[in-house]
Order: sequence, then C-alpha cells, then structure tokens
Amino acid sequence: MVTPRNPPPPGAAPKPSVPPSTWLLLIAAWGVVGAFTVFGAEWLGPSMTPVAAGIAFAALFVTILAASFGVVKEADHLAHALGEPYGTLILTLSIVLIEVVLIASVLLGPGDFPTIGRDSIFAVMMIIMNLVMGLCLIAGHSRNGHQAYNAQGTASYLAMVVLLASIALVLPKYLSDAGEFTTFQALGITAVTAVVYAVFLGMQMRSHRKLYMEPSPAVDAEPPPRHAVGLLPQPARTDTRFLLLRSALLIALILPIVLLAHHLAVVTDYGIAAAGAPTALGGVLIAIIVFTPESITAVKAAMNNEMQRAINLCLGAFVSTVGLTVPAVLVIGLVTGKQVIMGISNAETVLYVATVALSMLTFNGQKTSAVQGWMHLALFAIFGLLLFSP
Repeated sequence: MVTPRNPPPPGAAPKPSVPPSTWLLLIAAWGVVGAFTVFGAEWLGPSMTPVAAGIAFAALFVTILAASFGVVKEADHLAHALGEPYGTLILTLSIVLIEVVLIASVLLGPGDFPTIGRDSIFAVMMIIMNLVMGLCLIAGHSRNGHQAYNAQGTASYLAMVVLLASIALVLPKYLSDAGEFTTFQALGITAVTAVVYAVFLGMQMRSHRKLYMEPSPAVDAEPPPRHAVGLLPQPARTDTRFLLLRSALLIALILPIVLLAHHLAVVTDYGIAAAGAPTALGGVLIAIIVFTPESITAVKAAMNNEMQRAINLCLGAFVSTVGLTVPAVLVIGLVTGKQVIMGISNAETVLYVATVALSMLTFNGQKTSAVQGWMHLALFAIFGLLLFSP
C-alpha cells in the first residue's frame, strides 16, 4: 500500500469537490432552459401538435425531475453537515419551493385550473403519508427490525397535519357549494396558516429541536443487525467552503426548475385537455415530479436505521406543503382574481380522515411496525383507484 506524501490530519475535512455528473446535469438543465427560452413560444404556440407536445413534455419532465434529484442530493449533503432538524428542513423547504413554483405556473398559465392547488396538496398527502411512509415502514423493518423514533416530535407533526389540512381542504367544502373561501376568509386563512407554520418551524429549529432528532438508544435495546452496522450515518463535513459550494449548487439546480415550470404547465394543460384525463391528474403529476427524489431519500433513511429522519422528511414535507402552498395559492387567487377551489370531495374527505387516523395509530407507540406499512399502501391503492374511477 502506498501512503500519500502529505496525508490530511485526522479529523480534517476534505476539500469540497463537485463530481462530473453534477456539472453535466447543470449544463444539460441550463441548456434546456436556453432552448425553451429562445424557441419555446414557437414550439408551444397555438399550432402545437400532439407529437410536438409529447416531445416537449418528455424533455421538460426529464429535465425537471433530474434537476429535482440534483436538488435533493445537494440538500442531502447540507442535511448531513448541519444535523437534524436543520438539514431535513433545508431539504424539505427546497422541495416544497419547487412545488409552489409549479403550482403557481399552472394557476398563472393560460388554462383555467382552479383546483390545481387542492389537487396537488391532496396528492402529496396520499403519496407521502401512505405510499412513501408505507414503503419506509416495510423497508426499514426488513433491514433493521422494529425501529425507534421520537414519539413526541412525530405527534406534533400529526397535530399540524390535522390542523392545517382540515382548515385548508375540509373546511372550505362546508363554507360554499364550490368549496371556495371568500376574500375576507382567504386573507384570514392565509395569515393564520403562515403564522402557525412559522411558529412551528421556529420552535422546531430552536427550543423543541430535540423532539425531531433520533432517540438515544436504550441500554437494553437490541443491537442493529450485522448487515446494518455499516449503514449508520457517518460524521459530516461542516467547513465553510463545503457549505457555500453546496448552497450555490442547490440554487443553481433550483433555478432551471423555476424557469421551465411555465413551459411544463402549458404542455400539461394541453395534454390533459387533449386526452380528456381527470383534472386532478395535474396535481398528481406535480406531486410525483417534486417528491420522487425526496421519497427515495426517505426510504433510504429508513433502511439506514434513521426512522426519525424518514418521519421528518415525510410528515415534515406535508406540513411544509400545506404551510407554504396554501398561502401562496390563496394570494395568487386574490391578486389575479382567478377562482381557487380548495374544498375536497366527500370521497377524498373519507381518504383524508382514514389517512390521519391510520397515521396516528401507526405512531402511537415507541417503535414502528411493518404491519401498518402494508395498511398505508392499501390506502394509497384505493386513492389510485378512485383517481381514475371516481
């Protein structure tokens, strides 16, 4: 074995570096931005054909999804460097920002999609709290057995879910036939939602930070399986250059998504109208684009015996989705005068209540179980069935 001439001192942080794949992703993403900036009006104009729309959708979908993966990768670096809950908050807020941009692009686009905010929020709930959470419980148990988590912090997430989602999605259906807020109600709901979320976020990052960290292993706790020992989180780099570089890359990957969101909205509107697909499919599409990378990160965390981080990602993502998306959608509606329908249907209300009740029972103890994971997957399957056969 050859020993380096000048090995770094023990504990020293390696110099920050960017792998070639990241540079290629940045070049490709910004190349697509340049192409649609120059030729987008021509490609997506009134004379757009189904073939052109299909090609444009494929290019935009792949680019935005790849950039989202890049955002998650860079945010994940910051997450491990800063520790919980700061790291997970950066990851979650980055992803939710992308969702808000995509929803805003649809609302501000030429089409009329008053339910896109509601559909996106509800789709995120079903995907994150049932599909992804179910996969986390099953995958985590298969590799690590029953996994511990911080029950008090998880309960606070569920309380926020009940409060914010009930106000945003259930209450409007009982206020008007169309499920809308009046102008005065929209202003009040926006203010209350923003304030409650800001207070929750502030306490989560400061006085209540310990509630969202991995619980300390008990003295008589079972040791992790042998094959899981090597998967435990490693010490992270926290030098300033590393943090600045990763932050710059994070912004550089978010910007192409923001700039391409409008073009994707135009193509999506065209495709849904041409195919006669349910309008809720647009919200599901946004949820898939935005939360696929974070979902993979959550499942990996559960397999790495970091169940609390998986919970922070899943439940924290939905809390942030409601806390940020609802004010943004309502403000856009008030400013532009466009109709914004937030109330969910009776069938969706049943799925909402079932999801909340099942989640409360799932995290009613000190350790997770794979049994509830299969129940969450079953509930998501019902959501998918009703999406295409209401």
